[in-house]
Amino acid sequence: MRSTALIAGAGALPRLLIEAAPEMLVCQLEGGAALSASEVLRFRIERLVPFFDALAERGITRVCMAGAMQRPRLEPELFDARTAALVPRLVGAMQAGDDATLRAVIGLFEEFDFEVIGADAICPDLVPGAGVLCGMPGPEDERDALRAAEIVAALGAVDVGQGAVVARGLCLAVEALPGTDAMLDFVAEHRALVGALLAAPKAGVFFKAPKPGQDRRIDLPALGPRTVAKAAAAGLAGIVFEAGGVLLLDRDQTVQAAEAAGIFLWGHNR
Repeated sequence: MRSTALIAGAGALPRLLIEAAPEMLVCQLEGGAALSASEVLRFRIERLVPFFDALAERGITRVCMAGAMQRPRLEPELFDARTAALVPRLVGAMQAGDDATLRAVIGLFEEFDFEVIGADAICPDLVPGAGVLCGMPGPEDERDALRAAEIVAALGAVDVGQGAVVARGLCLAVEALPGTDAMLDFVAEHRALVGALLAAPKAGVFFKAPKPGQDRRIDLPALGPRTVAKAAAAGLAGIVFEAGGVLLLDRDQTVQAAEAAGIFLWGHNR
């Protein structure tokens, strides 16, 4: 991994990758939270091409982007001439949505001869395959999972979200810009309003999957112990995720939390 650079954002994923491959060069946008790495190469978007030069000088040939990244405020006076020439492409991609932005960023790295890899290339165990990790989903859960998968596919096709909550065939919430936590909090807050319809103290699934056609080297959806806690608070029976398409962070802790909460975790082939 000495020839690999990690472009680290926020969240647990960069930490897990650094633990798995501490010899990687860790890079981060200026202003990001401190990372526990022996060396962190900080950079600015306004000087993106000099950053590419610095990576090449260090012998970097592969790049992995992991963690949530906020769009930085750009300072026009800091642009160098070569990076300034890329601005129209980047701005156009940003206006087209997150997927277009990510594709544009990947394209730039590849144009400068860097191979872009996914987090699973560094730590394959982060992406579970098909199978039930804990609990026991039933036929009703299977139907809810299939319905939620249809909804998520429709959302993803228009670049909206990667998750949905369905109970007894009813869509209780979909993931949008506020994210997974906000969606599950909404379900928890309104659970009493739909309880009579569900006729069960615990019912429904949270389904998570990549968007159709998404480049899986970057921005894969992720689940972790916090997701389990939110799903349990929302009164759901389980969490279903697309097998091979979702990062499971802190796997042991996540499974233990699900077992303790009495909900299932299921890698599903849709």
